[in-house]
This record gives sequence, C-alpha cells and structure tokens, in this order.
Amino acid sequence: MLYKWTPELAYIVGLITTDGSLSKDKRHIDFTSNDLQLLKTFKKCLSLRNKISKKFSSHKSARKSYHLQFSDVKFYNWLLTIGLMPNKTYHLGKIKIPKLYFRDFLRGYLDGDGSIFTYTDKYMSYKGKHYKYNRIYTALNSASHKNLSWIKDILRKELNITGAFNSWLKNEKCVPAWTLRFAKKESLQILPWIYYRSNLPCLIRKRRVAEKFLTKCL
Repeated sequence: MLYKWTPELAYIVGLITTDGSLSKDKRHIDFTSNDLQLLKTFKKCLSLRNKISKKFSSHKSARKSYHLQFSDVKFYNWLLTIGLMPNKTYHLGKIKIPKLYFRDFLRGYLDGDGSIFTYTDKYMSYKGKHYKYNRIYTALNSASHKNLSWIKDILRKELNITGAFNSWLKNEKCVPAWTLRFAKKESLQILPWIYYRSNLPCLIRKRRVAEKFLTKCL
C-alpha cells in the first residue's frame, strides 16, 4: 500500500527516523520523547487513539519521558520501503522523501533529535567600545554518519549550505555519534525554510526560539 505524501506524513517520518522505532514483530511502531506536546502532535497527525504513557528509567539522572506504541502492519511495511528498519540507529542511510516534502521531514528530524541554540555574544573591542552579537546554531544529531551525510547533501543542493560535522561519544561504550551543525548565516536559511507556514505540525518550544531570533534578524 502506498501512502499519499503530505506535510504531516513527512513530519511524522522525520520523527520516527529520530525518536521512533520499528519493533522486530513486524507490526508495532514506537515513539518516545521527553516532550508530551510532541507525543500529542504525533498522535494527532496519524489520527491515533492509542494511549500516551509515561516511560520510567532506573537511571537517577534520566528525564521523564513519554511513550506511544501502535500496531499497523501496512504502515510498518511502507516505512520499510522508504528506508526505515528495526535496529536502525547505526544503519540508517537515505530515506525516500519526495523533494517537495523534504523540509517537513527535516522539521520532524529537528524536533526529534536536533536543537536550536541562541545566545548573545558580548565583548569589548578597540577603544573600549561595546559590541553585542546575537548568535544562533541549528544542530542535527545521529549515530549514523551516512544518514546525516545524505541530509547534508540535500541541503547543499536545495539551499547551497553545507554545515559542519562534529563527532562525540554517545555512551560509556565509546560508540561515536555525529552532529551536523549550522552557524548563524546558514541557520537563517534553514529555519524560515522549514517553518514556512503558521499551522505546521512542530515542537512549539523550538519554533518559538527560532521565530524570536528571526524576528530580530530578518
């Protein structure tokens, strides 16, 4: 069964690519997030009636998270055809997203495992003059370098931006993970591109950070 692409569906695929998982039983899809609003948006986009539950961790420093699981064999199989898979963390590559809906997918990817960071850089310069610069960084995280490289290539073609890769250790097992980071100039191209309309599904708190900065700078 083929699904008709919409901004909502592309957004959901972005969320599943980052914070979702396909169970080995070949029928269940799971989505977990620390943001309850994101779970409600996920549920609304797919018209699900399943209950959102709290997910507990034995780790003392772990943040409270929320979890949603649903069974849909046809949707599960369709996700396989576009490039998702069980145990996808280190094996993801290209996802088959139509060009028209890539920015919706990217917004979901950012909401699932990305960040928008802003701050004011203050310093004193020549002859005691004070300077203030508003800074912003947009970052996408993944344990799959191949998957982020694919995103990097799409953004180069669509927006003529490249970003920069940084690597870090994901856990105590010293497994490497990757961040694709965009500084101010490139963030000012990405953010209006993904927040192109007011009524798009998104993580509201991240959009507010972006819009507050864009209001000052554009």
